[in-house]
Amino acid sequence: MLESREVLRIQDLHAYYGESHILHGVNLSVREGEVVTLLGRNGAGRTTTIKSLLGLVGRRTGSIQIQGQETIDLQPHSIARLGLGYCPEERGIFSALSCEENLLLPPVIAPNGMSVQEIYEMFPNLSERRNSPGTRLSGGEQQMLAVGRILRTGARILLLDEISEGLAPVIVQALARMIRALKQKGFTIIMVEQNFRFAAPLADRFYVMEHGQIVEGFAAAELQSKMDMLHEYLGV
Repeated sequence: MLESREVLRIQDLHAYYGESHILHGVNLSVREGEVVTLLGRNGAGRTTTIKSLLGLVGRRTGSIQIQGQETIDLQPHSIARLGLGYCPEERGIFSALSCEENLLLPPVIAPNGMSVQEIYEMFPNLSERRNSPGTRLSGGEQQMLAVGRILRTGARILLLDEISEGLAPVIVQALARMIRALKQKGFTIIMVEQNFRFAAPLADRFYVMEHGQIVEGFAAAELQSKMDMLHEYLGV
């Protein structure tokens, strides 16, 4: 079986917020259609890595190639148009807009994005709540909306930051089904995830971060043999 093409390569990435040096030479790669999970304790640099891909940090040096194009000097709006969709931990739902208005808000950046109807089929809760204000949605519904919003844009590389955090088990299961369905459709997904039980069965590969660096990378098939190491770094 042929290996899928590489859609993302990070080399010697350093990132800064003001004078704070957060990432210290991160190296990783992601292939088309993979689900890759960044593991690590809070403060390890996982979210900063995701934000660095989009240029949402104070300063970054090194190399970030997306779809073969160097992006280290590009502005966030130009990077997004290479097909990146970001679902931040805080979700960013507009409280004054209805569920459907939130869904329609982002611009389409690439062809073949999901239609609103396709998103409603994936998340039936959102269809039922389409006219509800953003603040009236439950935490799980807001998370579905935050993910649905980027699916409509045509982005094919999805950056998902702690999407399972604080949600009821039934909602977490629905999000796991969503990730499996998106993988079948050929999406590439990079997850920052604290919930190891949620992430473990979904990911093709894992990177473990500590103090702004990648300390280990391994495939899903190696997971069992890496559990002692994960316990040491994550306490899982």
